[in-house]
Amino acid sequence: MFTTEFLDLPPLACAGGSVQLPGSKSISNRVLLLSALSEGTTEVRDLLASDDTRVMLDALRQIGCDVREDADAVRITGLGSRAPTSPASLFLGNAGTAMRPLTAALALLGGEFELKGVARMHERPIGDLIDALRQLGCQIDYLGNDGFPPLHIRHGNGLPALALSEPIRVRGDVSSQFLTALLMALPLAAKDHDIVIDVVGELISRPYIHITLELLARFGIEVKHDHWQRFTIPAGSRYRSPGVLHVEADASSASYFIALGALAPAKAGQEGIRVLGVGQDSIQGDIRFVEAARAMGADIESGPNWLHIRRGQWPLKAIDMDCNHIPDAAMTLAVMALYADGTTTLRNIASWRVKETDRIAAMAKEARKLGALIEEGPDYLRVTPPASAAAWRAASIHTYDDHRVAMCFSLAAFNPAGVPVRIEDPKCVAKTFPDYFEALFSVAEACAGRIPVICIDGPTASGKGTVAAAVSQRLGYRFLDSGAMYRLTAYAAIQAGHAIGAETETQIAALARQLPVRFGGGRIWLGQEDVTDAIRTEEAGMNASRVSALAQVRTALVDLQHSFQQLPGLVADGRDMGTVIFPQAPLKVFLTASAACRAERRHKQLISKGISSRIDDLRADLEARDARDQNRAVAPLKPAQDALVLDNSDLSVDEAVDQVLAWWHERQPFGA
Repeated sequence: MFTTEFLDLPPLACAGGSVQLPGSKSISNRVLLLSALSEGTTEVRDLLASDDTRVMLDALRQIGCDVREDADAVRITGLGSRAPTSPASLFLGNAGTAMRPLTAALALLGGEFELKGVARMHERPIGDLIDALRQLGCQIDYLGNDGFPPLHIRHGNGLPALALSEPIRVRGDVSSQFLTALLMALPLAAKDHDIVIDVVGELISRPYIHITLELLARFGIEVKHDHWQRFTIPAGSRYRSPGVLHVEADASSASYFIALGALAPAKAGQEGIRVLGVGQDSIQGDIRFVEAARAMGADIESGPNWLHIRRGQWPLKAIDMDCNHIPDAAMTLAVMALYADGTTTLRNIASWRVKETDRIAAMAKEARKLGALIEEGPDYLRVTPPASAAAWRAASIHTYDDHRVAMCFSLAAFNPAGVPVRIEDPKCVAKTFPDYFEALFSVAEACAGRIPVICIDGPTASGKGTVAAAVSQRLGYRFLDSGAMYRLTAYAAIQAGHAIGAETETQIAALARQLPVRFGGGRIWLGQEDVTDAIRTEEAGMNASRVSALAQVRTALVDLQHSFQQLPGLVADGRDMGTVIFPQAPLKVFLTASAACRAERRHKQLISKGISSRIDDLRADLEARDARDQNRAVAPLKPAQDALVLDNSDLSVDEAVDQVLAWWHERQPFGA
């Protein structure tokens, strides 16, 4: 998952391949709560791992459920007839799928609870649900503004006296989560007679209520409804664990890859995008996004657990659509509309305004940055794409801590102008799809020569490796420690039983081309083996020198180093990076420091490892090595002609990193 402050997406050209989607957020949190309310243990497989499910799991532990997690499943032993642990203070982040249902369930279970979240959660309405619960006699107080969390639920002497003889009325035109919360909580009280819920006004987001009813049935609760306006929970209802339950993949998350297949040309040798984990038999309403994408021109095939999407009509067709049935996925249509042949109108989307952010306002503001003409209303959005390819503008997209804004606007990187797009706070996708950008990069391909590279070179002990690794981490770019490549090759050759010499040159070169090397967290990995220390010995250095004399190996390692130029970008550290390997890199930094400063740093480093040394000896060795490197016949150590020289003798690591990043930002169209 990207944890950087922002993520710069270079221009993307095409896409193709398969994507395995994470589990559905809507299903995941419903299943977790239903498991907690049931008798017995429920094994939940394919659960979404996200911020929203994490806060729900933490809350269930706090109220007394036994929750056990492993790599394959989460096992929850429910409360059944037991009272929850009380008092408890529950932090629910920005998860509406946790806040609303838990409020209703805890109000009926008995005890004393405080429910709170992040600042945005305290701006999301819950008053209509509280009004409905108060009709029953539940005691719930607002701890801040009326109608909004945080909340205090209290029952000093067990369950309140519930008023169940009359239908419970709840508004349906603000959020379907209010009705879902009641449907999941009220079976706890339906012991002796039916409980009826009447929906006041139009019920929005009916597909999400369909999900709730389907899952209630799996836990033994058969709710009847009359045209989605009256719901009846039968007397004698009792939650029973289904034992094992699989969470189907998230149909809302599928929308980004359906859109991707519709708007991006296919990679060479590929036939569009294949989405795995959700298909035509999904219980999720957002699977109907497929119909909307087809209406815009996408070519889509589907099966029981898969979708296959190809680009069809191009440009896409503008549409005028009532989106009440796909409220979350409809956001993706707003970005698809940027690639359409006219003005697209998305209607009946008032619920966007009370989500993680005011999504109508957010989508309008950010799409305008790209050059689109936008009209927004109380419950609609009208999108006219940029007038021509030249009218597209590079933009830094503010994401409002809203996962769907971030994922939607990543698709703008396929724009016909070839301008980059910056996604601010990319980690917000953790709410539902922590590895979204990794999944996108696995199927997307950048425009030729447009994956950015930063090269950092310099003399021995100048700090180039430390600075380069820190820059890559700050940008979310891949990292290449070129100085380790010959050591790694020599190590792998010896492990494979090859003596290092001319007679094994071909075999070692073949090995070098396929080295499964990766860098991360300050460590170096060869396949699954951490070889950081093994390749830093004196013997490893001598073997690296012998390997470097083999011409075929040098050629192979050039190819291997080129392969590190992958999305979203690369920071390459070491000799010849800016002069030989990546001569077209847009930023080359030559990091240097005085011999005295470098000797002092090396001395401190050795002392910290328990190795005795003398600063004078270290300085003499560094000066001698500098002379050799600068005067060698092949690739002498010197800055590339277009490199920026940074003397970090008096700079901390952070200050050096900040300077490199400042130079990088100056080269971007977004500004600092």
